[in-house]
Amino acid sequence: MDLNYTYLSLAAVIVSGAILLYENFVAIKEREEGQSEPAHVDYARSVFPLAVILFLIFWLQDLPLLLFLAVVYTGVVALIDLLWLRKRRAEGEQESSNVEYSKSFFPVLLIVFVIRSFIIEPFQIPSESMVPTLEVGDFIVVNKFTYGIRLPVIRTKILDINDPKRGDVMVFFPPNEDRYFIKRVIGLPGDRIVYANKQLTVNGELWPQKFVKADYDHNPDNCERYRNGTNVIVIESIGEIEHETRYCKDFVEPPKEYIVPEGHYFMMGDNRDNSQDSRVWNTVPEERIVGKAFAKWMYWKDKLRSLPSFKRAGFI
Repeated sequence: MDLNYTYLSLAAVIVSGAILLYENFVAIKEREEGQSEPAHVDYARSVFPLAVILFLIFWLQDLPLLLFLAVVYTGVVALIDLLWLRKRRAEGEQESSNVEYSKSFFPVLLIVFVIRSFIIEPFQIPSESMVPTLEVGDFIVVNKFTYGIRLPVIRTKILDINDPKRGDVMVFFPPNEDRYFIKRVIGLPGDRIVYANKQLTVNGELWPQKFVKADYDHNPDNCERYRNGTNVIVIESIGEIEHETRYCKDFVEPPKEYIVPEGHYFMMGDNRDNSQDSRVWNTVPEERIVGKAFAKWMYWKDKLRSLPSFKRAGFI
């Protein structure tokens, strides 16, 4: 939770709410007939509902819900003004700032909501679980319709289009929490997966690997700090698809076998020994899929001490 934004939005709720309470229960009785309300009250009427929405979103950490509520609120205000308030305004009387802002923001918010919900959605990579494919600070775009059209917020699928394929890089919610994760699809429904000696065998077929280099480009992780090992990068082949993976070559773990249930997918990070994935929290149900990551468009890791870079832009 971002406490700074949470506290700021809560402060806006308290201040604007206090102004409105004072206006409705005290000031309105003391105001002379025909006297208009002060400008700060008009601003408070505009700020209060938006501050409530922002507080709930920063508290609950749910941006799709924020957009949905913002679209509904501004749309309802604009509709009420069109059907009712406009007819009651005296000639030359200005519309309230709440109505003015809502009418201005509604079409913009609606377009953003539709694009993010049904077409593409941007994400930033927060961890090293997909190194070397995705670095911390990469900004990616996710296709929201390739795996089917889903209703926003409640995520119910209403139209089937394609199913995930082995090798896809997918954004989803893991089975144990409502937080976005990104991993590679390794197993499809019904697959038998064996992970042994850092190599995958799916349905009896070994996925070959080709050594690329020892990896000293990243900060030391558990491999170097606690396992006295060296990270290496290899090219792994999934049929005709090739991608780079990273693992700790001196860290030995016992072979493990997994059976993917129907309607579920087995996900793994490309940074195999530094990834929380289906080996930890089990397979991902189909209803928790968000979309397919298909491109990197910007890299910006340290926003305070660097400028954005487009050197890593390209398809995933």
